[in-house]
Amino acid sequence: MYYVYILISLKDRKFYIGSTEDLVRRISEHKKGKVKSTKNRLPIKLVCYEAYNFKEEMLAREKFLKSSDGRKGLRKRLTKSLII
Repeated sequence: MYYVYILISLKDRKFYIGSTEDLVRRISEHKKGKVKSTKNRLPIKLVCYEAYNFKEEMLAREKFLKSSDGRKGLRKRLTKSLII
């Protein structure tokens, strides 16, 4: 399986979008401060993830979520959920 995941920094309330084939390992790396882009934003929390059978689907979804429209929609959904 391939995963797209969204983390939120409890420090600055900003979110991070990533992708991986091993979700448990990758989240563990983030939480231990081993990922350059999130190590200064700890602690972090997994907000949600999506699973895909094909790598191409995962990459397309990650690319969309990182786009302006994707981030806008994501922020709207997370705000409605009272996460942000």
